[in-house]
Amino acid sequence: MKDRLNKILELLTKENKMEVSLLAEKLSVSQVTIRKDLDALESRGIIKREHGFALLCSMDDINGRIAYHYEEKRKIAQKASEMVQNGDTIMIESGSCCALLADALANTKKDLTIITNSAFIAGYIRGKANFQIVLLGGIYQQDAQVMVGPMVQQCVENFFVDLFFIGTDGYNSRIGFTNRDQMRAQAVRDMARQADNVIVLTESDKFAKNSIVPLNLKTPIKAVITDANISDTMKAELESHNITVIIP
Repeated sequence: MKDRLNKILELLTKENKMEVSLLAEKLSVSQVTIRKDLDALESRGIIKREHGFALLCSMDDINGRIAYHYEEKRKIAQKASEMVQNGDTIMIESGSCCALLADALANTKKDLTIITNSAFIAGYIRGKANFQIVLLGGIYQQDAQVMVGPMVQQCVENFFVDLFFIGTDGYNSRIGFTNRDQMRAQAVRDMARQADNVIVLTESDKFAKNSIVPLNLKTPIKAVITDANISDTMKAELESHNITVIIP
């Protein structure tokens, strides 16, 4: 069922809206089965149904993004957590891999301070660990549950960290990593200035996507943690830019 749910999310991510009967046909299951799968996704607030169609609640909804390619993201997050030591102060940007990193840290580390612009992450690990969470102020984007705008820069200038973990919406060989939202991209730039090392957490299929806003980070990206499906060509390209590629 988990595999079917992921395929449903993959199809809806591409098409945004699809007929329930077409989903059943593409996944080679009965409409009764597909409706049960859609019930499960709808109960989690990831999709909604209307007049025989299924559609994503929002492309920015963090719950849906976590569910999409969940196992790959969980392994990436677990590997990233190995870079963090007890007592560290780190920054984590909003994003599904980043949220799962925070969760992995809550299960394995002690006495961390996490600086983040993600209200979702702050709530996601609430009560799971004795971490100090510093939530940067700003304009609240409701679907992504993230803070953006000039206040992010003003707040983050009070800190400087060794590690800053970020996600990405895509990659382009000419312009590098990209984001689909200008204000979230600017928040990442502002936070990256206050870090020695930027680490990108992303599943490999993002390298086949191209969002419209270049990240253009002043701090060079030190490493990318991704899954084993990254192509040898892409791996070599990243390494030619002095970016270490880490595969769990």
